[in-house]
Amino acid sequence: MKKAFRIKKNDDFQAVFKKGKSVANRQFVIYILNKEEQKNYRLGLSVSKKIGNAVVRNHIKRYVRQVFHELSEHVVPGKDYVIIARKPVAVMDYHTVKKSLEHVLRLGKCLKSREK
Repeated sequence: MKKAFRIKKNDDFQAVFKKGKSVANRQFVIYILNKEEQKNYRLGLSVSKKIGNAVVRNHIKRYVRQVFHELSEHVVPGKDYVIIARKPVAVMDYHTVKKSLEHVLRLGKCLKSREK
């Protein structure tokens, strides 16, 4: 994922938490902050130590980044997204993670409608 698409600074995370809206399901919480001046979306990931060791946490982050890579043309630009993984994600495979993330993104109206 390119640097322009990442949220790394604590101030940016805090701004999304304080000013953004949140949407959740059992596996993920997504905070969404509108930023019209930005031409693309930015993604921040948070996976707690309660979920597992570093290997498990990095595995989850790779899955989430891959889902966003695959859905990049469908994700609404001009927003900051912070994704917080919950405990059930630790035992999920990639396809289940993708399905769950798509579900919560649809709840937050973060995906453009797909024309078939």
